[in-house]
Amino acid sequence: MNSPHGSFLWYELVSPDPDASKAFYDAVVGWTVQPPPTGPVDYRTITAPDGGNTGGMMRLTPEMATGGARAGWLGYVGVDDVDAAAARLGELGGAVLMGPWDLPGVGRMAVGSDPDGAPFYLMRGATGGATSTAFAPGVTGHVAWNELTARDLDGALAFYGALFGWDSSERMAMPNGDYVFLDHRGTRIGAMATAREGAPGGWRYYLRVDEVDASGERATAAGGAVTMGPYDVPGGDRILIGTDPHGVEFALVGPGR
Repeated sequence: MNSPHGSFLWYELVSPDPDASKAFYDAVVGWTVQPPPTGPVDYRTITAPDGGNTGGMMRLTPEMATGGARAGWLGYVGVDDVDAAAARLGELGGAVLMGPWDLPGVGRMAVGSDPDGAPFYLMRGATGGATSTAFAPGVTGHVAWNELTARDLDGALAFYGALFGWDSSERMAMPNGDYVFLDHRGTRIGAMATAREGAPGGWRYYLRVDEVDASGERATAAGGAVTMGPYDVPGGDRILIGTDPHGVEFALVGPGR
């Protein structure tokens, strides 16, 4: 996968039970999570209803958990030079958690965190790879919005702006503080907001569905829970936030009522 520096190009669910996660998200989002490949690593591709890829699903092994990994969603951000971006990340107050390393046929990557500790991948796709469509705001089954809650909003804006070149020139006043929109090369990719007091903050990725309320009902029936919403938001969309059967937070967005 090749995409411009600063583009979200892949999303990954780390799950202790990929079979159970497949059943849940296939039912809720309309995905087809592919069977595990042969070999020692249980990594499955997520296919959206349009046939495009949204990301992947990786099994959380005991060894990974011992090393500090936990179940959750991670986003991959494309960069021109993984090593340079990892070094820059450290200079800006973040941390390199893994890498950089090469994955033959896929590309070079590293795992880092921002100054608040929110993790994400840096990635440079292998030469000749197709441009990613994992982030496709109007397409069912793809990620439509990338949202960060941060303990230090201004610090997070400065960090990601310097690292990825994101623009944050538009704000909307909210009860808990400003909601700051993020643009990349003329495309609105998401927003940042101040985390609620006592909350750790982190990245949340909204998945596009055709009907939010029905998807929320399927999530509850499949062993998940709806923790916020559904409700309409400015701009004409409707959202909800919930947790899957493993306690991993997910978010859905679709047409408003």
